[in-house]
Amino acid sequence: MKYDVVIIGGGINGCSLAYQLSKRGLKAALFERDYICSGATGRCGAGIRQQWSTEENIILARESVKIFKNLSKELGEDIGFRQGGYLIAVHDKKELKDAEERVALQKSLGVDVRIIDKDEIRSIAPILDPDGMRAIAATFCPTDGHADPFKTTFAYVKSARKHGTDIFTHSEVKKIVKERSRVKGVIVNDKNIKADYVINAAGAWSKKVAKLAGIEIPNTPLRKEAIVTERLKRIFDCMVISFKDGIYFSQQNEGQILGGIPGPDERTGYFFQPTFSFLQHMARTLTRYAPVLKHIKILRHWTGFYDVSPDARPIIGEDPNVKGFIHCHGFSGHGFMLSPMVTKILSEYIADGKDSEYLHSLSIERFKGKKIKKEISVVG
Repeated sequence: MKYDVVIIGGGINGCSLAYQLSKRGLKAALFERDYICSGATGRCGAGIRQQWSTEENIILARESVKIFKNLSKELGEDIGFRQGGYLIAVHDKKELKDAEERVALQKSLGVDVRIIDKDEIRSIAPILDPDGMRAIAATFCPTDGHADPFKTTFAYVKSARKHGTDIFTHSEVKKIVKERSRVKGVIVNDKNIKADYVINAAGAWSKKVAKLAGIEIPNTPLRKEAIVTERLKRIFDCMVISFKDGIYFSQQNEGQILGGIPGPDERTGYFFQPTFSFLQHMARTLTRYAPVLKHIKILRHWTGFYDVSPDARPIIGEDPNVKGFIHCHGFSGHGFMLSPMVTKILSEYIADGKDSEYLHSLSIERFKGKKIKKEISVVG
């Protein structure tokens, strides 16, 4: 069996790549060792924000928002996209100074964002208690928002199949075949699948996939926990986050509150067991931010993984030592929101040979003896 491209990973980036590449006329196959959305995509907070501290992340997010706006129409399926904004709490004078610098950069790059005072925090999200939050101000971007990760991913899958992509679930890639430092294909279920390109979009398992090609990547899986509550009538529209407290929460289209926070027992590695200490910490912090949520019921509690790179920015592009091996990982918890633009850049490179500055600035090569700029606007 021969394909132009093999994609490893059935999350948002893998499925978006399958769609983008097949739309451009390439024959693609996607292999997922479990089921579609079984990894980070199906466990994420579903937020989409442009408020970052590094230029690459700001622009990738800004352009992704433009794509998200039209994606339901493009794919012919409702992805649940809405723009209720992101409200980011500011807790002290130092954080306010940092926020002013970030906002200046974001505005210079065309993002509609501003600093708001405590009164405006209340007007944007009346459920919030700025004193309980210990907030002196916040930043707010009304064009940030949310989409349904399941609906979005499965819409990509449906469209990719229409364009000829073969999608295989419960099919784990066991070996990546190379010849003279170039990929030639993969071994799946004892079958030799030939391909000119192999894309590593395996999220927290990207390090293991890279090793199949003899490549070492600096990513680390980090366990994260989240909750969802019973459904409530619509009481606020924005995503609320704090870099200091690490909390994020929003109200979903169906009415439930979804959120997370770093738990006291958070650690690196493949640990799936949820912790009671997280539930306690999340409940205390959430009700400090929004006392009105004190009596709501938690319906579900789960774990997922950030695929953390050393600078909390994605690693994308062709490997310098193994031709045809494409990196698409290291999103550090933000793969969903950046996926539309990242996959557009990668698909244009593979299908058309089109270069991009981000294939250089976000290349795996940046970690080799060079000074890297760390993304500091990471929550959770």
